Amino acid sequence: MDFTMTRRQAIRAGATVAVAGAALELPLWLESRGASAAQLDATTIPQFGTELYVLPAMPTSSVSSSVDAYSIAARPFKQQILPKGFPATSVFGFGSTTSSSSFHVPSHTVEATVNRQTRVTWANQLVNSAGDYVSHLLAVDPTLHWANPGGGTAKRDSVPAFTSTPGAYKGPVPIVVHMHGAHVYEDSDGFPTAWYLPAAKNIPKGYAASGSKYAGYATEAKDRFGAAWKAGLAQYEYGNDQRAAALWFHDHTIGMTRLNVRAGLVGMYIMRGGGSDLKAGVLPGPAPKRGDAAGKSYYEIPLVIQDPSFNTDGTQYLPSTNTFDAAPYIPQTDIPPIWNDIYYGDTITVNGNTWPNLNVEPRRYRFRILNACAVRPLTLKVVSSLTAATPASSALPLYVIGSDGGFLPHVVELSGTTGLPVLPAERYDVIVDFTGVKAGTHLYLTNEGSAATVGTTGTVMRFTVGALKSKDTSTPPAHLKLPAYAAPGTAKVSRLVSFAEVASTFTAGATSTYTCGTVDSSGNNTVRSWSDAVTEKPAYGSTEIWEVYNFSSTASGISHVFHMHLVQFQVMDRRTIGSSTASPAYAWEAGPKDSCDAPTDTITRVRAHFDRKGSYVWHCHFLDHEDNAMMRPMQVV
Repeated sequence: MDFTMTRRQAIRAGATVAVAGAALELPLWLESRGASAAQLDATTIPQFGTELYVLPAMPTSSVSSSVDAYSIAARPFKQQILPKGFPATSVFGFGSTTSSSSFHVPSHTVEATVNRQTRVTWANQLVNSAGDYVSHLLAVDPTLHWANPGGGTAKRDSVPAFTSTPGAYKGPVPIVVHMHGAHVYEDSDGFPTAWYLPAAKNIPKGYAASGSKYAGYATEAKDRFGAAWKAGLAQYEYGNDQRAAALWFHDHTIGMTRLNVRAGLVGMYIMRGGGSDLKAGVLPGPAPKRGDAAGKSYYEIPLVIQDPSFNTDGTQYLPSTNTFDAAPYIPQTDIPPIWNDIYYGDTITVNGNTWPNLNVEPRRYRFRILNACAVRPLTLKVVSSLTAATPASSALPLYVIGSDGGFLPHVVELSGTTGLPVLPAERYDVIVDFTGVKAGTHLYLTNEGSAATVGTTGTVMRFTVGALKSKDTSTPPAHLKLPAYAAPGTAKVSRLVSFAEVASTFTAGATSTYTCGTVDSSGNNTVRSWSDAVTEKPAYGSTEIWEVYNFSSTASGISHVFHMHLVQFQVMDRRTIGSSTASPAYAWEAGPKDSCDAPTDTITRVRAHFDRKGSYVWHCHFLDHEDNAMMRPMQVV
């Protein structure tokens, strides 16, 4: 078989082999596209010298008998992401307005309780000390379908027209926060066009201060919850009326999500309690709680994994020009001048530091894993050597107990050469048992996902085993009985939707945009843009099967991640387009999901129940794709 890949195909190969657990070790040009002389060589960054930052619990602003309230702002600041001795990095990050020390990338974790209200005031405070707005840390492409604040209320949330190729947008930065995986009313979902600018002193005249959905949702929030939104903020209500699970929050501004997430606007949101959780003490713990004293030992730890690149001055590197296709660009052609099809960073960070070390005891640990990379697929395993050929044999099994929306029906043990695939936006709840491992042993969490490079992005972090401090009374994974999972019921409607790309009409082999679409009963695809009439209108109270067609051919190597707002769905099966033979969902996908792999030339079937009316979206969660048109609204009616 001829497995020769073109340069473009190799770059796009991203997630196509992640589910199989195979490693595609691509050359360094993949991870340094558009590299400038100032870009930091990732191989020169020392590893494992920084202790893992265990993300604390976010402080509340107030607590009542029925509501936990938070006041969380997005602010610019510097953080020591690289090891000591390297420059600090400018970031955009979240923190509590009641505690200046809480600002961090990724955010401190919001702890929530099932069926208890959480109220968050999300403030856009991306301003400097003088109260003036700050420009984006990364290059904003103004030729996409994006927020476009400078277009005013008439042309916001649009594809602007230009008479010559523009440079990067330098104006105030819009944000809107999406609670990924949450069951919420539409006004608290973080709809991409419900963004808002900071209440800065120097917003240029004529700029739109908010997106086209903001005012309507502000009215809904006031009518429904008595919330009073004002310039530079929105108040969201999370009822937490769903299974105990690890959700996450991130910016979702139309056409800018890839930039705001890479800049640091991400964090985890962990719901506990209720009948869908296990009693305290059954699983490894404790996890960080609000008000914990310094120095406390934790055995449940969130691991938020990202893949930035850096310049030698500590700033984050992201290409500021299109490195896939040469000029001419929009408006002379249909090729964006700054946006790139896909970009993998060349380092790995966990909880905000490159390649950290975690000192562990010889006992069980629970890790809440989030792939917060914009596009990088991960395949994780614990190994004893960083130099072993891949796929390497696991030194310790990964016991997977939960997925995006809560516990699996039963524990899934991954051992031998099988790793855990974690695509962007996916979360997995994993137990690693270090019991019996000799003190002084080094073990490594590695990444064998496609596009992983041995020595850099093939390594995630190190575990250093020390002495046992206290007895482990948690239940061994093999003896765990997990809470029952009731999948969505019988579906009466099957809805056929698609992912595809639109080829440039000017440049051979180039992509102009990525798209969503609808598919007829004969398998014919119709491309749909964001502004086209809504075609996905599930009935309130209905259960549907969505058949997600990825019309990219296997040869092109373009995979996607399917994500739907509002619901937790069941992954049913996958089959090659044109085939009647289906493969069941993987064992680690057997629980509730809100994001899943949608491989090339494949139909991925999911089943979901729609029990809340309103406007939501579905899209690809490769953020570089989502930001260039691979997103569509849906309306539950």
